[in-house]
Amino acid sequence: MRTKVFILAAGLGTRLKDLTADKPKALVLINGKPMLEHLIIKLKAQGFNYFVINVHHFADKIEDFLKKNGNFNCKIQISEEKDELLDTGGALLHAKSYFEDTENILIHNVDIFTDLNLKKLIDYHQQNNALATLAVYKRDSSRKLFFDGNMQLFKWKNKNTGEVKIARTSINKLSEFAFSGLHIVNSKIFNHITETGKFSIIDLYLRLAKTKKIIASESEYSYWFDLGKPETLSKAENMLKNMQL
Repeated sequence: MRTKVFILAAGLGTRLKDLTADKPKALVLINGKPMLEHLIIKLKAQGFNYFVINVHHFADKIEDFLKKNGNFNCKIQISEEKDELLDTGGALLHAKSYFEDTENILIHNVDIFTDLNLKKLIDYHQQNNALATLAVYKRDSSRKLFFDGNMQLFKWKNKNTGEVKIARTSINKLSEFAFSGLHIVNSKIFNHITETGKFSIIDLYLRLAKTKKIIASESEYSYWFDLGKPETLSKAENMLKNMQL
């Protein structure tokens, strides 16, 4: 199988406060439908039908929702993180067994709402024979990723705290981008993971970028929202309502 989608839906949704008091973030409504439903429908429209979803907070409610909707006529597998949240890297490693028949894994945060062309992202990833390709773009963000002239990952920086994590040396001019929450990895990445338990996938990318091809693709889209924040959730709802007029 060429590509499976890994939807990161295990987060606690703390930024949404009262909206996640009795449900997981993935089931918070946007214009009358859970954000997970919006995402699956959008991904299906781009030709994706095989999904792995990681769950933790109110995991049973996500599983019940999917069952009630017949998995939206898709093949969906659940990766449970019962004991603790494993962060993005730990989540991928924990779900490894679901990707044994897969060439590429598209990783998508459940709370990212965008019309980014994913086929172009995958084509770019394959044409460059990358181990991982991160969809990035220019926007204000306290956390930035820096890439060299070949769009190879160089470093990460938190502009608020000044913390910097450097992957390698570079003599090229650097470009800085914000991460979009979408990335694609070749399943061979599992051969290079030495971390265990809970760890960040960005930290994994920074370590691997010393010797492996970890690159960026500058995203093309007409809208991008982080639905994990109340103010952007409201903006996305208004956009959807206007689109239906």
